Amino acid sequence: MASEPTGAGTPPARGGFRRFLQRGAPSDGPPAGLGLLGAAGIVALGFLGSRVLGLLRTVAIADAFGTDSELAAYNVAFLLPDLVFQLLAGATLSAAFIPVYSRVVLHEGPGEAWRLASRVLNLVSVATFVAAGVAWLLAPVLVPLLAHDLGTASGREAELQELAVELTRLMLLSPVLFGISGMLTGILNARQHFVAPALAPMIYNASIIFGALVLAGPLGVEGLAWGVVIGAAGHLLVQVPALRRVGMQWSPSLSLRASSVREVLRLMGPRVIGLGASQLNFAVLLVLSSSVSDAAVSGVKYAFLMMMLPVGVVGMAVATAAFPTFAQQAAAGQMDLLRGTVWRTLRGVLFLAVPASVGLMVLSEPLVRLMLERGAFDVGSTELVAGALVVFGVGVFAHAGIEIVSRGFYAMEDTRTPVLVAVLAMGLNVLLAVALVGPFELRGLAAAASVTAIVEFGALVWLLRDRLDGFDQRGMVDF
Repeated sequence: MASEPTGAGTPPARGGFRRFLQRGAPSDGPPAGLGLLGAAGIVALGFLGSRVLGLLRTVAIADAFGTDSELAAYNVAFLLPDLVFQLLAGATLSAAFIPVYSRVVLHEGPGEAWRLASRVLNLVSVATFVAAGVAWLLAPVLVPLLAHDLGTASGREAELQELAVELTRLMLLSPVLFGISGMLTGILNARQHFVAPALAPMIYNASIIFGALVLAGPLGVEGLAWGVVIGAAGHLLVQVPALRRVGMQWSPSLSLRASSVREVLRLMGPRVIGLGASQLNFAVLLVLSSSVSDAAVSGVKYAFLMMMLPVGVVGMAVATAAFPTFAQQAAAGQMDLLRGTVWRTLRGVLFLAVPASVGLMVLSEPLVRLMLERGAFDVGSTELVAGALVVFGVGVFAHAGIEIVSRGFYAMEDTRTPVLVAVLAMGLNVLLAVALVGPFELRGLAAAASVTAIVEFGALVWLLRDRLDGFDQRGMVDF
């Protein structure tokens, strides 16, 4: 891997976002001339394909189950497996591994970088397996705590909570597979390879569609859970050939003595807290929505997934493609170049995300009707989901912007600042959600999430401006 990104030490040339992205990638990353624009394009297509399949997944599930109570149990059952994955592999990939890997490649060479990758992969795999095993044992205690009102409105509390426990235990296979797969994604992204990681989520969503269309017939909602497990296995397997192509040199070491491994663990610590806060925010939505009705649990999840479509295609895709370049510039001490990269990338994301926010607000009801209203998903379900979606839409630009700004901190190996902001935002979200769910029901929960995202985004921009010694005027103005 090259020691410096192309154009090191000089500000991006005038001529807009496109020219900047084309020249912003390191010289040994994607094919020559592809640059950040090409990398972002690959990831965006992957996100778009995944989100389209995700919408088709939602359509298939809505057609089969609508907003039935059993589907609420399935949605609750996702919480514990997601928490296990996000707190371990998610924390490593998004914040800790890529910056340290970039620095080790630059200063210690590729051999030591591969040893770091092997050790972190092994540690995350073992830790995820152990955590999933503990969660399996404690599921009968933890799941009712996560959704204590599940089934109360329909008088099926014991039945649905027992079902949620069974589905949770089945789907706890998925974080074990995702723990390995998430690290493979991090390694490939650090090496500027994005195609296989872009395909992996498509396979995952396609498998859940298979569960909804084929397995749900004989197995009911358990078929969806099996689709999740099969999809997690596919998410892993599709990346293995790409890992071999980039020359991954795996070793069975679990050493914690290497300074680079300890640095990854140090950066993981705050990020674990931040991801826990994010998961808790979503859990608050589900828990409070269960106090409204069983249908509201599925309704708020449908609305949230539709809101995340533009966030994924715009914010997450560009952030995923740009993060390795951020990390390499920070590792090389090229802070002027990093400042221009971050602000120009943020400008490009907001250029797309702000209209997406407006569009989602204006078109929420026809979008829900077009995509979901069929089969068991009736007019009442449309009104429930669209009412929440129009308010979720207000915060789309903020959610997308957070993806970019937070990675500016991560690239500088600072996980504490964005995590502190996320924890404070979580507290605000809980307070607003509790206050607003009574008078406004799902709209109140969506309003709490949107206001929290906007506040968090503004705080991160303000703090990053100080860390980077101001805005890059050309990066924020020229497009």
